[in-house]
Amino acid sequence: MEYVPGNASGHRARLRQRLFDGGPKALLDHELVEYLLALAIPRRDTKAQAKALIAQFGGIGPLLSADPESLKREGLSDGVVAALKIAEATAHRLLEARLEDRPVLSSWDALQDYLRAAMAHSPVEEVRVLFLNAKNMLIANEAMWRGSVDEASMHVREVMKRAMAHGATAIIIVHNHPSGDPTPSQADIKLTRELVEAGRHMKVTVHDHVIVGTRGQSSLRTMGLM
Repeated sequence: MEYVPGNASGHRARLRQRLFDGGPKALLDHELVEYLLALAIPRRDTKAQAKALIAQFGGIGPLLSADPESLKREGLSDGVVAALKIAEATAHRLLEARLEDRPVLSSWDALQDYLRAAMAHSPVEEVRVLFLNAKNMLIANEAMWRGSVDEASMHVREVMKRAMAHGATAIIIVHNHPSGDPTPSQADIKLTRELVEAGRHMKVTVHDHVIVGTRGQSSLRTMGLM
């Protein structure tokens, strides 16, 4: 790639000013990535590389959500990978902050935004549980396991054990479908019903099981499946 320090610095100054004047939506996806790359590669034109990375990973969401090893396989340095991952971490923290100090059930839009950012683009199925107190305030947000939910009975014991450890009175279980389709499987439904039954005995309410995909989200409670 050709080095053009003068042109590159002027272009980045214009991007920076557009960001200052117009806010986050003032820049296109590839321009956001271009600027991130420029933080780690200050003397190189990064526009073409930003576009190529977005095309390779299928969008800015999958790019930022990619694991470090996948990014390194594309020839990215540790500094570039760190710039991308710090952007992802910052986005998650910002969305998590919208859930703090308020009842989760009355902040459902904020919860969905956070779950979509945190899980929709993951290439691996993962399950996290939100543990709530009696006022439905968030106590803990834990990634419980990665992979299939088929071993429902084992997972139920794990979840209830953590609920007791946190003193939680309610939970929301969430997992992603890497296929993008949020339609619940029979294993999803089975796990949910076993959690509801176990929760009755432990005095832990299961508010919902939310499935996240790139094509949307499904709530098993809304669908009448729990």
